[in-house]
Amino acid sequence: SHAPLEARLVGYAACPPSLRPPKQKGLLAMNKQPKPLTLTLNKEFRHAYYQGKSCATPYFILYLVRGRTGMRRYGITTSKKLGGAVQRNRARRLLRTAVWALADELPPGKDLVFVARERILSAKSPEVAAALRSALQRVQREPAPGPSRRRGKPPAKKAAAPAGSGKEA
Repeated sequence: SHAPLEARLVGYAACPPSLRPPKQKGLLAMNKQPKPLTLTLNKEFRHAYYQGKSCATPYFILYLVRGRTGMRRYGITTSKKLGGAVQRNRARRLLRTAVWALADELPPGKDLVFVARERILSAKSPEVAAALRSALQRVQREPAPGPSRRRGKPPAKKAAAPAGSGKEA
């Protein structure tokens, strides 16, 4: 049930849709950049939470950690605090779109984990993409957490106890 050869040779518009080459859809068609891979394992998310650098925006919290595969990967977390399944899916869709749009700006060989916040539900896609761009710049400037970087106040030093203050048996 193919179209006759004449119809196929006339041009793209004259061909039936079944004979046309497939169109590329969405952001992949715009920037021709392959989509980043996704994180799937719980231990990959935990590694980002505990070892990665973080940056908070009004729409999400970003964790950036060196990946083990050498490729760009991302993961999205949406808790039930955001709302029902429809709201959580919208938040994931907005974050996924921002990641795909900025795929060429993502640092190579890094894993990114996003924790969606409630304000993302009222945001538009360009706002989320702008927040992602600024968060990436901030988190890459920030020094890595570790023993050399103190958070909060240093522990108080204990004063030496007087000589006769101890209990004697």
